[in-house]
Amino acid sequence: MARFPLLLALVAFATPLAAQVRSAAVSLPDAKAFHAGRRADASQIHVDGRLDDAAWSTATWRSDFRQKDPVENGAPSVATEVAFLYDEDALYVAARLHGGGTPPPASVTRRDQLGNAEHLVIALDTYHDRRTSYSFVISSGGVRSDYYHPSDAEYDRDYTWDPVWQARAVLTGDGWTAEARIPFSQLRFSAAGAQEWGIQINRWRPQENEDIYWVVVPRNANGWASRFGTLEGIEGVRPSRRVELLPYIAANGTFEDATPGDPFRDGSDLTARAGADFKMGLGPNLTLDATVNPDFGQVEADPAEVNLSAFETFFSERRPFFTEGAQLLRGSGPNYFYSRRIGQAPRGPAAGDFVDRPRNATILGAAKVTGRLKSGTSIGVLTAFTDKEEARTYDVAADQFRRREIEPFTAYAVSRVQQEFGASQSTVGLTLTGMHRSLGDSTLAALLPGTAVSGGGDWNLRFKGGAYELGGHVGFSHVQGDAAAILRVQRHPAHFMQRPDATEFDLDSTRTALTGWSASVNAEKNAGTHWLWALGASAESPFFDINDVGRLQSANDLDTYGQLRYRVTTPGRLFQRWSSNAYLGRSWNFGGVTTATSTSLGNSFTFRNFWSLFLGVFGELRAQSDDMTRGGPLMGRPGLVGGDVEINSNEGQATRVSAAFSWWDDDADGWGRTLGTDLSIRPTPSIEVTLSPEWNRSVESRQYVGREDNGPAATYGSRYLFARVDRTTWSASLRVNYAFSPDLSLELYGEPFAASGHYFGYGDLTQPRSFAIRRFGTAGTSVTKNPDGSRTISADGQTFTVGPDDFSVLSFRSNLVLRWEWHPGSTLFLVWQQDRSGQNPDRHATFGSLYDTFRADGSNFVALKMTYWLAAR
Repeated sequence: MARFPLLLALVAFATPLAAQVRSAAVSLPDAKAFHAGRRADASQIHVDGRLDDAAWSTATWRSDFRQKDPVENGAPSVATEVAFLYDEDALYVAARLHGGGTPPPASVTRRDQLGNAEHLVIALDTYHDRRTSYSFVISSGGVRSDYYHPSDAEYDRDYTWDPVWQARAVLTGDGWTAEARIPFSQLRFSAAGAQEWGIQINRWRPQENEDIYWVVVPRNANGWASRFGTLEGIEGVRPSRRVELLPYIAANGTFEDATPGDPFRDGSDLTARAGADFKMGLGPNLTLDATVNPDFGQVEADPAEVNLSAFETFFSERRPFFTEGAQLLRGSGPNYFYSRRIGQAPRGPAAGDFVDRPRNATILGAAKVTGRLKSGTSIGVLTAFTDKEEARTYDVAADQFRRREIEPFTAYAVSRVQQEFGASQSTVGLTLTGMHRSLGDSTLAALLPGTAVSGGGDWNLRFKGGAYELGGHVGFSHVQGDAAAILRVQRHPAHFMQRPDATEFDLDSTRTALTGWSASVNAEKNAGTHWLWALGASAESPFFDINDVGRLQSANDLDTYGQLRYRVTTPGRLFQRWSSNAYLGRSWNFGGVTTATSTSLGNSFTFRNFWSLFLGVFGELRAQSDDMTRGGPLMGRPGLVGGDVEINSNEGQATRVSAAFSWWDDDADGWGRTLGTDLSIRPTPSIEVTLSPEWNRSVESRQYVGREDNGPAATYGSRYLFARVDRTTWSASLRVNYAFSPDLSLELYGEPFAASGHYFGYGDLTQPRSFAIRRFGTAGTSVTKNPDGSRTISADGQTFTVGPDDFSVLSFRSNLVLRWEWHPGSTLFLVWQQDRSGQNPDRHATFGSLYDTFRADGSNFVALKMTYWLAAR
């Protein structure tokens, strides 16, 4: 196993080796400075976007902007003028955005959704650390957007950052004007008497595909805050205590058809609740956020799916408390923290004629401390507690109600610290997570581990201003609990330690703990005129497990990859820019078995009219799978080839369209085709409609069906059953957004979904590592289809029944939200959600099946929630 010591040697040697390399000085443009003038009279400026207050006549206006697109460092086609003023409470921004006689697109949307409107970005590096920054965006329609840049990259944006600030815009005969007030209480900066901040200004003109900057970052270079100019002149401003309270009250009701005889469901369920979010500054650099009895009724539901794999589907986080500042809890290693573990669905069993079980564990409270110190140290700490949950059951024959614990009281903790150093902003970081369940003598002790701890260190060493990077991580995990619970972890799809032909581990039913490790190393060149590249390797030991707090699809992996990219960023006769990317990867398990060899070639083109095209091909060689038999022996995985085509229209236009098609064929007669489109239209400045239909058809050649005992000795006494499955999926998500004003909006999301699957060609694996499946009905075997859709199979003197496995499902999920920011930082939500599901009477899913989803049975959820923002400086 020479590969593994080599990987560990690379990881261990990377840090001291890199420390001996002296990075070259960062190549930055000539420094530019912007002066902010102080105003004395608080009544001088009214933030109305008109710029007719006398104070602006005393300000210093700057108009020295340049293009980045379409011509790098070219002269803008129109003039842009910006000025800054400040007082003891806030920074004021004014802008005159000339249009050359052409009115700008001025769509009106809700906050953070700019549509196709022209907009102005003010980016502030208030720490002046040349790495992190805050961006405030004002559109020509008066819409505000804001985001945080956690790294020195323009498009590394955290949109969950939501400061309370004011902005207005006014259309004029020669373009538009904008005005903003940014309270210092919403910014983090040092206590220095004279402030010096990094500053960048960007104007995007979609009607001309023109991107204008105050400081142009070359297309073939990286960096963002490190290339900012300087905002000078702010003096005598003290950091705020930043004490904020956001209490809420909410009432909701769930309405569904009553189930005859069900004592738990009479057709309606009405509840009311209250809680609060709290924010407080801990000095000038750290912030404490806490939430008590949080409510997430306005959060959009997850999309429907049919998952035929053994692996868990990971959905994105949408709950505001867990998305805000989440980047400070993430490192460059494994996903130690998956916030959707907090408040997840209870997993304990509860049996009865009728069962009432909560959908999610109740979050009693959560708190986090986040921030960045003047020394360049970033800190993130989060803790959360979920309540014990019980299911209520009713036995009709005994006329008896019971309660059964299905989820224990659980405590979660996550912490991360990251230190930045050097002229190129290199970083080293440490992450630690923990989870403890109060199991006691509960029957859940045999189901769930009691304690889990994981974490590790990571590094990203940057050279020549970030043009070259050397990164990696080393990490560990430790899971402890009852022997039965740890046996379940060993048998989980992330491990499949019951595999009978494994040499790298064994299944031990007496274990009460699992301890594993993870490591990686990577090097890349990510700046330059044409050539970029990346190399890397990673490993997760067989016992590595972080799924109690984080997320891991599979352990027992060793992965290597190489990537080479050629790009052209200067406009040509046909293309504005284009690139070609080649990838090669190979994977093994810790038994030395090759589990994957993959390659791809992707080509991206942006035309002069800013339409874009992607053309890609990919392939996989035959390999051995250690998960297709779901705990059985190794099995041959077919090789395949495939391709992707995607075309997108100019994103700056009022009507946008995109289409994508992908295909694959394997060497076992399996195949797949996917076609999807997106159409977004804006019939008026206040309305946007987006329709996204998608069709998928595939025939899986190796779909796992089950395992039978008393199988052949060749397959270790078990029979592993497979079938071909013909799958069809249709979906069509619809979004309609109507903005009455930038502070009042109505949003509709709906997705009908239909899927069907027909199983045929049943067979079994006759030899480990074989690429072939013996199909029943051949070689002395027989298969009979029964009236209920199941199959009776005779093989090797054994008769057994499988199925029925065919499926045909319908789903419709929708979310209608009226959102009104009725006071700065305070919001009223009115929500109506639908969740419908059922069986497709046509069996085979077609486009027409989407209409059947509206008639499926389901529930309606209605909620009213009001928050009120209170702040003390």
